[in-house]
Amino acid sequence: MKRRTFSAIGGWQSFLFCLGMYVVALFFSIFICSAIFYAVNARPEVSKTPDSSKAGGSALPKQELASVAHQQ
Repeated sequence: MKRRTFSAIGGWQSFLFCLGMYVVALFFSIFICSAIFYAVNARPEVSKTPDSSKAGGSALPKQELASVAHQQ
């Protein structure tokens, strides 16, 4: 009688690991590529020049995310 020294899943372990790493890399590459695409190709509504004052809308103040102000 011949004994098996490895379990049924043990032979598939390296294949499943590579498959899992491929899925994770694919997910992150899609996320990163879409982030770069949307950063380069911005929507026309989010433009650098404010045209809302010309259209009769209220002009919003410029939003500052961070500032360093020295008060004397």
